[in-house]
Amino acid sequence: MISIQGHNLCIEDVVTVARKNEPVEISPEGLTNIERARGWLENVLATDLPVYGINTGFGIFADRHITLKDSNQLSRNLILSHAVGTGPALDDEIVRGAMLVRANTLAKGYSGVRMEIVQTLIDMLMAGVTPVVPSQGSLGSSGDLGPLSHLALVMTTDALDRVEDSGWATYQGNILHGKDAMAKANLQRLVLGPKEGLALNNGATFSAAIGALAVYDARNLVHVAELALSMTLEALMGTSAAFDLRLHTVREQAGQLRVAKAINENTRGSTLMDGAGRVQDAYSLRCAPQVQGAVLDTIEFCAQIIEREINAATDNPLLFSPLDILSGGNFHGEPVGLVMDYLGIALSELAAISERRIFRMTDGNLNTGLPPMLVDHLQAAGLNSGLMMPQYTAASLVLENQTLAHPDSVHSLPTSGEQEDHNANAMTAARHARQILDNTRHVLAIELYTAARALDLRLKQQPEAQLGVGTRKAYDILRAAVPYQAGDALWGPEIETVATLIKKEAFS
Repeated sequence: MISIQGHNLCIEDVVTVARKNEPVEISPEGLTNIERARGWLENVLATDLPVYGINTGFGIFADRHITLKDSNQLSRNLILSHAVGTGPALDDEIVRGAMLVRANTLAKGYSGVRMEIVQTLIDMLMAGVTPVVPSQGSLGSSGDLGPLSHLALVMTTDALDRVEDSGWATYQGNILHGKDAMAKANLQRLVLGPKEGLALNNGATFSAAIGALAVYDARNLVHVAELALSMTLEALMGTSAAFDLRLHTVREQAGQLRVAKAINENTRGSTLMDGAGRVQDAYSLRCAPQVQGAVLDTIEFCAQIIEREINAATDNPLLFSPLDILSGGNFHGEPVGLVMDYLGIALSELAAISERRIFRMTDGNLNTGLPPMLVDHLQAAGLNSGLMMPQYTAASLVLENQTLAHPDSVHSLPTSGEQEDHNANAMTAARHARQILDNTRHVLAIELYTAARALDLRLKQQPEAQLGVGTRKAYDILRAAVPYQAGDALWGPEIETVATLIKKEAFS
């Protein structure tokens, strides 16, 4: 059970709720936080002081006074008018992650919403009602306004209660109008009160949810890349000196040292390492700890920022005591946008160095005596193409990553009549990082697949050879799912199988 109160949510919590339907509850502290902030808001409402988003318009209309009797309609209008996203729907796991993050944000106790708002988000998670949210149209500031409004459409209503104004949601495998999905799940839709529309849609919540899932998956990819590197090193009879821990200790880079330790452990007991008698290997082998370690360090930095963000109060304004309400910019997605750019760049490098190793294994001039393109034997070359095309696919994905990794957070266009004149572009950065992650997973699947075949051929040459302890384990997992085939075959589905193994953390 995940218990939320706005302070202790971690990346793993987001993953278990988004992917594994872990139950969620509001902690006693969270209940107190929500009730306290609601009381503060009611004090503000009693005074009719001009407060942004409560009795004023939004954005460029912040100087327009709204009467208290119209404040409910103000919240409803905000959700209706801002649900203008476009593009393919986000994966359900992203939406579920965003629902958890938003509930946690509100449970922090600075937003002034009613308990029912937070509880309804949790009830939807528990019942499996997942809003259909378009993936495009958010600038990441003032937060993910569009995506969060599409989410809010499903759980909120007004006096008209029109089904066509309720958005869409998935429920028990079907896509339904939000009103129908909530009814089938026996959940009540809510009429929003003062500030509650703004509390629901103000914050870079979807960007942060994508970030949390991406960071979690990126950590797994670094581990897989260590196994892929180890298998490739043994297949090419690489030089172990480059992984001597004394080298990595004196550089004092934590990620680099961790990767070197992993390679030493994976190849422990191998009789193939140093088998070629080379003094040193190419950079893609020799410098892999330096490259992959830097990727790891970047991921861990990104994790720190994302973990802060999923515990942040991000709507505007925020309440701090009775009659003490501050208007600011915590919704701005710059922290998330920047680290999603960093993550995309780092993962692009992980894929790039992996592809170079794939190339070396398939090139008969570079693979230390293995057949060209890893055909079963030299006489089969020509009639068989071997693993020529998987390397093409890897190269294509690496090139695509290089384009996707161009930073999004450096781009901004003004909105709302120049009132919002510097935007984060965080959601685009997060979506691109996720695409880079998917591409990188497939490149690593190709390296694992290629390295396993290269090891098969090396062991045909040296039947007495022994694999390292970690390498053998990874090889056995792969070969249990995808047996060796001597001649050309439909490699694509087999590589997809390996990619699925990676996604399911089978190599952990």
